[in-house]
Amino acid sequence: MTYSTATAVITGIGAYLPDRVIKNDEIAERLGVSVDWIQDRTGIEQRFFLEPTGSTSDMAVEAGRKALESCGNPAIDFLILATCTPDHLFPATAPNVAARLGVPGIAAFDLNAACSGFIYGLSVGAGMLASGGYKTGLVIGSDAISTIINHDDKVTAPIFGDGAGAVVIRAGSPDEPGGLMAHTLGSDGNLLDIMKTPGGASRQRAAGVPSDPESSYFGMQGRLVYKYAVSRMTEASLSIMDRMGWGVDDVDWLVGHQANRRILVATAETIGIDPARAIINVDRVANTSAASIPLALVDAIHSGVPKTGDKVVLTAFGGGVTWAAAAMTWPEFGF
Repeated sequence: MTYSTATAVITGIGAYLPDRVIKNDEIAERLGVSVDWIQDRTGIEQRFFLEPTGSTSDMAVEAGRKALESCGNPAIDFLILATCTPDHLFPATAPNVAARLGVPGIAAFDLNAACSGFIYGLSVGAGMLASGGYKTGLVIGSDAISTIINHDDKVTAPIFGDGAGAVVIRAGSPDEPGGLMAHTLGSDGNLLDIMKTPGGASRQRAAGVPSDPESSYFGMQGRLVYKYAVSRMTEASLSIMDRMGWGVDDVDWLVGHQANRRILVATAETIGIDPARAIINVDRVANTSAASIPLALVDAIHSGVPKTGDKVVLTAFGGGVTWAAAAMTWPEFGF
């Protein structure tokens, strides 16, 4: 959908990373590999893990609070929490996050599109604002992937970290700085098995069934994920650029889901965008699933390089499988 009237305009942003820093040497020793082996395959140098008592909602509350504070603590009408690691299988985590932020009573719900969740959340939020029934919302991406991976698994253990990022969006014009001008969303359930945590829900029940520890872990077929991540993020990005009438030279910044450095560079090169114009922070925070794009945006703000009004393409690929892309301009942040 391309918005011709009201859409979402990003007016505030916040991020949260846990205190516990996990360097490559700690993971390399446990897996019996070298630090260079991890670095060469992922481009990741460190990641952040929750403490055993921490949760997805804890991170979401902190990121949401910072986002609201960044734009003067506006009243919000809804909260969308993009996550694939909710606090509980039931109920949803978002209502508790809203209550802890001091806004019980608003619309609040979880959205699970895995690593594509933040763009999905922005798109849904834009639709709510365009309806005229809502004025301001909070979109949070928060995932605690360290709680569902097997830390002895060479495929997943080096790649993932925990974190949360949030944006405040209000109804406005797509021509404003920070305006979401267009988006595209997609999925293919035929590829369900390339990224999956099989146990604990209705397909593989937890109630009354002897537990299988392996079924509680997130599993991933790395080579297939690489293949489809690059192709789907490229296709989605080119579709959005075509809709906007943007050539590769018109795009100032590509902000991809921070899966790993090789995927980010390959996606930029396949689109035709210089990787130097791809915002990359996966080396410092690892793959944080739905939190990765807002965390990358915050890092870019701190770098001071992007300018208000710069043309930006967001793109992501996640389990399900899902993919997404969006076109926007760089917001005008007041901090």
